[in-house]
Amino acid sequence: MSQTLAKMIDHTLLKADATKEQIEKLCSEAKEHEFASVCINPAWVKLAAELLKEAENVKVCTVIGFPLGATTPEVKAFETRDAIENGATEVDMVINIGALKDKDNELVERDIRAVVEAARGKALTKVIIETSLLTEEEKIRACELAVKAGADFVKTSTGFSTGGATVEDIALMRKVVGPELGVKASGGVRDLEGALAMVDAGATRIGASAGVSIVKGEKADSDY
Repeated sequence: MSQTLAKMIDHTLLKADATKEQIEKLCSEAKEHEFASVCINPAWVKLAAELLKEAENVKVCTVIGFPLGATTPEVKAFETRDAIENGATEVDMVINIGALKDKDNELVERDIRAVVEAARGKALTKVIIETSLLTEEEKIRACELAVKAGADFVKTSTGFSTGGATVEDIALMRKVVGPELGVKASGGVRDLEGALAMVDAGATRIGASAGVSIVKGEKADSDY
């Protein structure tokens, strides 16, 4: 089971103080355990792509508009193109959360679509809705807008806000997006039991800095 689960894990290091040595270690671990991807900040994409060029099964994932989601659609599209040019094959974008709360559905959809179109045919798009800041109605609407804009995944959290993934949120997101879209649980998934609970609820990807501990069945202390 741990090998199957490993292929669902985005091995993550998004802290501001991450060093080159830590990114190199992350990529080495991802190759060793055959994780789905490494998820790093855009500044590290070129390095990660170089380190993983022989590891065909390990993707390079990065984040867009991270962690607040408060840049414009045009900036997010530029970030996406730049990341892809540097070697990213998956992009996790943060929605405009304030616009969602203002019920400005047109802006939220345009925001997501800008990234989807910039990535089309080149990278998977995952949409971070930051569930800890949303009401149930807002979570549903965010997922519906992600589907409408053509995203490949919806994702719970940045790991940098007031909370992370919950089983209840994963189940709700899966119900809203149906069986076709991916659902990524991120933030606070620290052990095998927690990861399996997310998968049982409908997650098809797990974002975690504790990937090694998860597949080894150990407990990890982690913020993400």
